[in-house]
Amino acid sequence: MLSAVERLFALWYQFRGEAAGGERLLSRAELIEQSIPIQKKICRLGEKYLDSDDREVRNLARAFFEHWDKLFTFLEHEGVEPTNNFPERSLRLFVLIRKITYGNRSAKGEVALARLLTVTQTCKLQQRSVLGYLLTAVHCYRHRQPTPSLRPLQAQQP
Repeated sequence: MLSAVERLFALWYQFRGEAAGGERLLSRAELIEQSIPIQKKICRLGEKYLDSDDREVRNLARAFFEHWDKLFTFLEHEGVEPTNNFPERSLRLFVLIRKITYGNRSAKGEVALARLLTVTQTCKLQQRSVLGYLLTAVHCYRHRQPTPSLRPLQAQQP
């Protein structure tokens, strides 16, 4: 199974241009076509271990079949990644703050921290100034104006 997954990721890196020289070596159609034998191998391995005596192996095999329709979504749809590394890294700041401060003492504190971290991470992703956004938000609040949007600027245009 690990060998099949490694081959699938090698194809993904070729498609993304993250292998050998940084140029895209595969089109999406080629990626899908070349991944089909690997997907079939993963399916056969899953079938083989559906009745395994090892509970963890059996559960993994069953999970493959339960989520099969979603397992290879990243191959066919633009913008879908094969891992959750990006969201995990985005949450890392919140996890570190929670560990350092031992959480919040109130529900309001929890909400305030979540909102500040949302603003921080969103501005960081959009390469916007966090301080600039917060200053504008406070100004709008004091003048009873609508809060500025965190949506990307191009997404706000009609």
